[in-house]
Amino acid sequence: MRTKHFFLIVFIMFCFGSAYPIGKIGTNNIPPILFSSLRVLFILIVMLPFFKFKLPKKNLIIPLLFFSLTMGIGVYVPLYFALNISSLVNPIIIGTQLTVPFGLILGLIFLKEKIVLKKWIFIFFAFLGIIIISYDPRIEKELIALIIISLMAFFYALSNMLSRSLKEIDTITQISWHSFISIFPLFFMSYIFEGNPVELLFPISISSIFTIIHASIIVSIIGHGSMFYLYKFYPIQIILPFYSLFPVFGIILTFFIFLELPNMFEYIGGILVIASIFFIHLENLKNKN
Repeated sequence: MRTKHFFLIVFIMFCFGSAYPIGKIGTNNIPPILFSSLRVLFILIVMLPFFKFKLPKKNLIIPLLFFSLTMGIGVYVPLYFALNISSLVNPIIIGTQLTVPFGLILGLIFLKEKIVLKKWIFIFFAFLGIIIISYDPRIEKELIALIIISLMAFFYALSNMLSRSLKEIDTITQISWHSFISIFPLFFMSYIFEGNPVELLFPISISSIFTIIHASIIVSIIGHGSMFYLYKFYPIQIILPFYSLFPVFGIILTFFIFLELPNMFEYIGGILVIASIFFIHLENLKNKN
């Protein structure tokens, strides 16, 4: 890997890791569904000049619809809801890593992709790590947040699987349609469950505006856009192991922002989860060579 690409992917993982502590700041001031709505709205605003509103082929409309709703509602809403109700950020960061084992299991069920014994062992240890974290006395009253972030990981794995069927749609079109489709149900859900968005937002602080811009521009457009750029140079199996870096960056940033230190349960469980995911990625790389 070229040096400039190496530093780019480290920067991307830093952006992804920062999404959680900064997202926590955002949900402290803005309700989670409304925050999800604003994230999607800002993405749409930025993509609008490049969006031609051209419908894809008929056979891709349903997968695109399901992908958009799964990503916009199934991923964003549980993520920010879990951050909102939890006083701890680190368990939420670690819980998102379950995306990989969920993805493997979904691939087995729907795509008939085989899972070798080694991967089953790593999947077991990944879930065991989450179970260990759930015994942390500090999150005993917030166990629901860990369950919700696990649900988010499932939907994120599902959205990744759905995106495989959208290879014919270019990245800009896919992101634009995803934002356009999910924006309406998100704002409707926010209005029904949280109240009038205008009354909830105003007066809005500068820090709240920053968290929304960070989530939409830095994480979604710059972060994910840069990943798509790197995929032009390297196969996905080369990139995936680097994903184990983002929870490390997230935990470090959480310490500097909230002075939150992992305890024994989070150290043991976190190492099990992150190491298991890293070795799953290495197995994927080995199988492709």
